Amino acid sequence: MSNYEAVFSQSVNEPEKFWGEAAKGIDWYKECDKVLDSSNPPFYRWFKGGKMNTCYNAVDRHVAGGRADQTAIIYDSPVTNTITKITYKELQEKVSVFAGGLQSLGVKKGDTVVIYLPMIPEAAVAMLACARIGAIHSVVFGGFAPHELAVRIDHAQPKVLITASGAIEGAKKLEYKPIVNSALDQSVHEVDNVILFQRDFIQAEMSEGRDVDWNDLVSKSEPVDCVELDSTDPLYILYTSGTTGMPKGVLRDHGGHAVALAWSMKAVYNIDPGDVWWSASDVGWVVGHSYIVYAPLLIGATSVFYEGKPIGTPDAGAFWRVISEHKVKTLFTAPTAFRAIKKEDPNGEFLKKYDISSFECLYLAGERLDPDTYHWSVDLLSVPVIDHWWQTETAWAIAANCRGIEEYPIKPGSPTLPVPGYDVRILDNEGYEVARGKEGNIVVKLPLPPGTLVTLWRNDERFISSYMSTFPGYYETSDGGYMDEEGYLYVMGRMDDVIN
Repeated sequence: MSNYEAVFSQSVNEPEKFWGEAAKGIDWYKECDKVLDSSNPPFYRWFKGGKMNTCYNAVDRHVAGGRADQTAIIYDSPVTNTITKITYKELQEKVSVFAGGLQSLGVKKGDTVVIYLPMIPEAAVAMLACARIGAIHSVVFGGFAPHELAVRIDHAQPKVLITASGAIEGAKKLEYKPIVNSALDQSVHEVDNVILFQRDFIQAEMSEGRDVDWNDLVSKSEPVDCVELDSTDPLYILYTSGTTGMPKGVLRDHGGHAVALAWSMKAVYNIDPGDVWWSASDVGWVVGHSYIVYAPLLIGATSVFYEGKPIGTPDAGAFWRVISEHKVKTLFTAPTAFRAIKKEDPNGEFLKKYDISSFECLYLAGERLDPDTYHWSVDLLSVPVIDHWWQTETAWAIAANCRGIEEYPIKPGSPTLPVPGYDVRILDNEGYEVARGKEGNIVVKLPLPPGTLVTLWRNDERFISSYMSTFPGYYETSDGGYMDEEGYLYVMGRMDDVIN
């Protein structure tokens, strides 16, 4: 039995033992009474009775454990021509003071906070500050239209909304405040306050009595400690993109999320504490939540926060500059980014200007990795290019080449094997398993591993009807595909698209 097979086997056959061991990767105020509570399926809960805090695990414990002066976040913004490095100690100061500011505005455990920010470190500070005091954050992608934002405000019902004066999109400046004002006019729910971070290049008008300047708030606030939370307390709501009608708010908890994400950094991506990791995405998406903010900080790595594009900021060498300048070990992005670079610089001329000897591996996800882009990337970079597959609902990979456990040969077109924790099956429409090589519905046998959605915000019925009812005992991914003779998974696309 290979190393991967042994780990995978234990994860699906003895999940309590497996995740009980993984839970030692984070710090607990009190260990759980029960690793897996399966008393109310499909609402499985992990680490019940455990007491912890995600912000403590992502920030404070590294300061206490000797990483105070290590860089936690590298903010690299070609659009504003800024590079800033924030140590774990500095991050702790920023987060604890901003958390105090939130408390001064009446935000307490269980309250919701909507965050509408560009790719700036303040986004991480705001998320972690919410986690610190037990508030539930809902990040909405900066740049979403007023109606989209209004729908989410009405659904999440935040006490406070956090935004910035704007962002730079390509050659133009995008003002956020008019979008926020319009969304608040359209929404039925009224927020108590809007916290506004003014950026140098764009000043926003403040609404008297409601709006609070970020810097003013911070200057008047005292740092606060992490609140002791139940493992099963909610950490965040993330609305799935392209929502029509009533939005689907994926709900994540503190304990299971922290354990799974910390475990995944080494197991899936082979990242150790102190390594420089770059996830080129946005905090508004699940990749940004999981792999820009939480996972890298939970294990004490350095996370690159990049405010720019793969091309045009300033050219198709942007990614190579970031890798070279910050000694990035591993990059995770979407195939779209590499297709854009390939189109602009098909022969990889820009790469020749940079030393990327620190670079070990490229991970791609978010859409299908076409063979052309795969082969072009491999030929150009001479490092493993790993396709992996997951969803907003799962928060981390369902299938991947788990380099931290055992590297498998790559088959272009396949995200390799199911990740430990995910008992992936292929079922026909009647719910029977199909033979290897035959296409069907990709499902995951319950219980889902920690870190995945625990329900939908304020909508348990829809959680069941959307994911759990078509194939009882399984999570429905809504994707179709097959497994080959060696167990490699092939994801062919959304089942409704395949049917159409």
